[in-house]
Formats: sequence, structure tokens, C-alpha cells
Amino acid sequence: MISSLLLLSLAASPNESALKAQLARFAPTEIRVDLKSLPASERAVLPPLLRAAGRMDSLYLAQVWAGNAQLLLDLSQDATPLGKARLHDFIVNKGPWSRLDGDAPFLPGIPPKPAEASYYPSDSRAEVDKLIKGATGDLKQQVTSFYTVGRRTESGALVFLPYSSVYQEALALVATDLREAAKATQQPSLRTFLEARAAALLSNDYRASDIAWMDLDSSIEPTLGPYEVYEDGWFNLKAAFEAFISITDAAETKKLQSLGARLQDLEDHLPIDHEYRNPKLGSAAPIKVVNEIFCAGDANHGVQTAAYNLPNDEEITRAKGTKRVMLKNVQEAKFQKVLLPISKQVLSPAAQKHVSFEAFFTHILMHELMHGLGPHEAPPGSQKTVREALGNTYGTLEEAKADISGLWALQQLVDKGALPKSLEQSMYSTFLASAFRTLRFGLNEAHGRGQALQLNYLLDKGAFRKIAGCRFEVDESKVKDGVRDLTHDIMTLQAEGNRAKAESMLSTLGVIRPDVKCALDRLGKIPVDIEPKFVTAEGLSKE
Repeated sequence: MISSLLLLSLAASPNESALKAQLARFAPTEIRVDLKSLPASERAVLPPLLRAAGRMDSLYLAQVWAGNAQLLLDLSQDATPLGKARLHDFIVNKGPWSRLDGDAPFLPGIPPKPAEASYYPSDSRAEVDKLIKGATGDLKQQVTSFYTVGRRTESGALVFLPYSSVYQEALALVATDLREAAKATQQPSLRTFLEARAAALLSNDYRASDIAWMDLDSSIEPTLGPYEVYEDGWFNLKAAFEAFISITDAAETKKLQSLGARLQDLEDHLPIDHEYRNPKLGSAAPIKVVNEIFCAGDANHGVQTAAYNLPNDEEITRAKGTKRVMLKNVQEAKFQKVLLPISKQVLSPAAQKHVSFEAFFTHILMHELMHGLGPHEAPPGSQKTVREALGNTYGTLEEAKADISGLWALQQLVDKGALPKSLEQSMYSTFLASAFRTLRFGLNEAHGRGQALQLNYLLDKGAFRKIAGCRFEVDESKVKDGVRDLTHDIMTLQAEGNRAKAESMLSTLGVIRPDVKCALDRLGKIPVDIEPKFVTAEGLSKE
């Protein structure tokens, strides 16, 4: 039976053509991976691994909003063309709010998207903030853990419960799948990680499995568990469940690994005060280039992830470093279906000639590498993380930092001969075109608002300039200084932990100005991103 909520939606929601117009912003894209080189033992790992990954969707939906499970059930019972369009929109957005439209609901009767998600009671923000600032010992750890949720007891007291308890039933099934996959593989590091991650899901202690993931050296590259914190709109503290299942591209990985050895040199030359630099980065900085078979949960809603840098646990990153994973087939699809068409609309004819996949791919790599560089405490030596100091401004500032310092780092590597000189001519124009690509993600999203900050800053500095016809180009005489100065400003703000200054910067620069909107308005017929169709994964699920 269809619920009263859905009946309300049937009467008043956008019609089928309006919903399809929203969905047309995502270009259907087949995601295929050649598995011929995988031996039978490793191919047998994939079906249980894909089952485990698929379970991340229901976990993530529960984290986003407590009403998602019932609404999904209701929507799935409507077999009309309009009902199918609503269900499709829900699946793409992982909920009834449009990620590209400021989280506006596309079904009437739906409340505003809760900034607290289902991580905290809706009336607890001031109470949680007080605990974050003043709690000590075990209570502090419970409140600030990536892997706890706040709940009210019958008496109204606020308590924090581990994921392993709150999501116990679902996580037990995921652990069973991972152990089945572990038994199939002949690759020791993969078996170690899968067994450790299965144990972590049940114990709520992820550190041993995060280290095992860092040490993973196998043809299959799985990332599965609670990681990114963007869904926590209050404090950027609580991790959302996601999964990526990919195949390692050994040849491309080998090409890029040498850049990881240059991170300490980049850190030592960051354009910030010496006291804000890290004299000794974590020892590991693995880079993996992979081709994605499947993704789910927080990894598959709205705009698709092109690369990621994990883990996020600051204690692990200080001691061990982080790993950067590049999703090459996803990036190639984005470049061909989105970035190239955008560049023809927003760049000058001369600048269009410099847009290249090499520059796009390499900047995404540097973006991920730079997440691990720069300030990690605010102020240095305080034992207070930048995340804690900046609160809900952290995600946007961190994405902007990685973006702009990634561009700064590319110039450093070109100057030192680690990357070809030809990249210098293409990387700034490619970055400028990609800025308009990212702005279309929406200002409610960390990457989109962070990109608005960068673009407005560089326009104000004259590093980019607007020309006739709502087009833009790079001023080569000013762009290097502009990139360096913005890298300095953001990293210094992070080191100071100045939340008020961060809020002021975002209110001034994290907006869409008229000149930029003029260019964005030209992009209406170009997809905002891809909608993956996991063809290879579907074939494996039938085996």
C-alpha cells in the first residue's frame, strides 16, 4: 500500500517532464573494466565484495535522514512513468532533496534537509557544541569520534553510541561478505585488509584496518566503510558509509608514484610561515591509479567522486600519512562528457586550445596529495585539529585548500623538472574551465562553494579575467602570484583556526557573482556530471 506521504506527492510534485529535466543534468555513462588479467581466485573475490559494497547504500540513506527507508519503499511501489521518474531522482540524489539545487526537496511534504542528518538529535546543537569544546577524557572521545551518533535516552539525556551498535544488523552482513571475499583471495595484503575491516565494523575500532588499507598492494582496490564527514552539516565530524570497488592500473600507478616522494619538499616550501609547516610528514604516501567497477553510499550520490584521499583520522595521518586513489575511468568520462563541452562555452578561443586531460588528471592527483599537506593543528602544538577549530566551515576550506595548493604544487614540480614544461601552458586554462564545472555542483556542497571562493579571489587578483561574451581567460603575468597568495591565505587561516575569519571569507567570496553567473547560464544543455551504469559489476553479480 502506498503511504499518505506518497499520495501527497502524487498530487503536487513536479511532473514527469520536470523530473526528467532534472535528471538530464547527469549523463548516463557505462562504467566498464577489463577483468581479463584477473586470475580465477581474484575474480571470485568480486561478487561478495560487491554485495558488501551494495549494502553501503541503505546504511548511508539511514544516516542522511531517518525517513529515507520508508520513502524509498513507498516510491518503489509506484510503477507509473511518473513514479519511476521520482524513484530514479531519489536514487541519484540518495534522498528526496536535489543535490544540485541547494538541497531543495523535489517531493512536496518533505521537510528541509536536516543539517544534522541523523547523527544528532535535532534539538542538540548547542549541547553538542559545548561538549566538543569542554568535554575531556572518554566523553570527549565519544563526542568527537567519527564513528558515534548522538541519541536521547528516555530521560532526555544526550548520549553517544557506536556505529557498531546503532547499525549492528547491517554491519554484521557486511562483515560476513568481507570474510567470504577474504577467503577467496590469494593476495595476502588484500586478505589482511578485508579481515581487519570486517572486524572493525563489529568493534568500532577502525585504526588497524585503516593501516592495513594503507599497506594494500593488490590487483583489487576496495575502499569500504565510514569515511567522509560532509553529510554532518553541523560539525563535519561524523563519517558516512561508502564503498569503491576498483581494479588497480599498475602501469599508470607506477608513472605517478614518484610524485609521492616529493611531498616533504613541497611541504618545506609551502608559502606559509615556517611554524605552520610539518617538518616530518607521515612516512607513507601511496598513490594508486584504478579503474572503478562500482561505488555506493556516500560515494554515489549526485556528482561522482573522481579521486579520494584517506584515511581522515588525524592520528593515523600524522603517523602513517594518507593514500591517494585516482579513479581514471571516471575522470576520463567527466573530461569528455562535461569539461570539454564547458570549455568551449566559457573560455576564450585561445584558452580552449590549452585544455587537456593530462592537466585535468594531474591536478586532481595534486588536489588529493595536498590534502595531506599544510596545517593539521590550530594553532600548531595545541593538539586541536583544524577540523575541530573551523567547525562547519572546515569542509569547504579544506577542499579549496587542496584545489588551489594543488595548482601551486604543479607549478613547483614543473619548475623543478619533475613534470613537463608543456603542462604549465595547459594547467591554468584547464583549472579555469574546471572551475565552472565544479560551481555547477551547487554552493551547498563543499567542493562547489570552495571553488566559488577560489574563482572570485583569482578574478579579484586579475589572475583570471572576463572578456566579451561571458568568456574568461588566464592572465599569465598574474596567475602564479594569485595562486601562491590564495594558498597562503587559506593555509594561514587554517593554522590560526580562525572560524570567524573563515565565515567572513566564505560570505564574501563563496558566492556566485553576476559575471560568473552569465557564463554558467550558457551551460544549460551541458550535463553537470555523469550518472554511472555499472555494466561490469552487473555482469559479475550474475555469476
